[in-house]
Amino acid sequence: MTSHSKPCVLVTGGAGYIGSHAVLALRDAGWPVAVIDNLSTGFRFAIPDDVPLYEGDIADADLLARIVAEQRVGAIMHFAGSIVVPESVADPLKYYHNNTAKSRALIEAAVRGGVAHFIFSSTAATYGIPDVAAVDEDTPQRPINPYGWSKLMTEQMLADVAAAHPLNYGVLRYFNVAGADPLARSGQSTAGATHLIKVAIEAALGMRESVSVFGTDYATPDGTGVRDYIHVSDLAAAHVLTLEALIAEPARSLTMNCGYGRGFSVTEVLDAVDRVTNRQLDRRIEGRRAGDPDSLISNPARLKQALGWAPKHADLDTIIAHALAWERKLSDLRGEG
Repeated sequence: MTSHSKPCVLVTGGAGYIGSHAVLALRDAGWPVAVIDNLSTGFRFAIPDDVPLYEGDIADADLLARIVAEQRVGAIMHFAGSIVVPESVADPLKYYHNNTAKSRALIEAAVRGGVAHFIFSSTAATYGIPDVAAVDEDTPQRPINPYGWSKLMTEQMLADVAAAHPLNYGVLRYFNVAGADPLARSGQSTAGATHLIKVAIEAALGMRESVSVFGTDYATPDGTGVRDYIHVSDLAAAHVLTLEALIAEPARSLTMNCGYGRGFSVTEVLDAVDRVTNRQLDRRIEGRRAGDPDSLISNPARLKQALGWAPKHADLDTIIAHALAWERKLSDLRGEG
């Protein structure tokens, strides 16, 4: 498929963390791209100058219709949404509005505009606290917070809409996304982010006094929670492969876990940050947070089999090194360096 025959991909939330890496991966692979983002948590600097940016809301039907027509959009990658689990518990209506109701409006705009392919950024939080060591796509989905439910509802909408309209979809359930573009073109830029690796690097660079460890009594080898960390660029590559698969087989939809199938504990991650930064983090032991599973590890077999996906950055120290390089660049962008 030449770039002339490739449809434009509209990336919602393309100025945010994962969305901006998807934009880079699409451009690197020769796809025409446009972005819609309300810039509430995204950054204009994260979008390349030659990518059209529509500043607005994904629930704005008139704006979406205009973008689909102007850019000849053939596929949508949907990253826009709210992602902080404790906030979803405190303000569930915000999450059902931003993640569920607005996704419904976006899916409707896709159907009305004749957009044939839809890729949705879902989450391992739809599994809740699973009973198995490695979670596959058939593991029961039992969310334990509004964030997980808001994403699961969108998965269900996509399945129902695809059965009724000429649309196929890819649902990608992310485990713990980390790292930054290896060329330092983008990274995790959100102030006050809650991602462990981001927080630990900020502490290593003197931007935070300490790192909180929430719970040391989990049923894990060292007592701290275990998570499956995936490099954001490997995740972005999976989105491009999913798009190609959906176009190749219009009658097929795909639901896939995105992780490496290997877990690291909080202690192991902080030890790695110490190692990569050559600093000693000040660790503060605190109580468990509600709803944190002991361990959450993916089985990524389907992703590998269906798409031939092979991660390039499946190394914890590499993930941390790329995140560190981005954090230093970010200080310069903000004029702090």
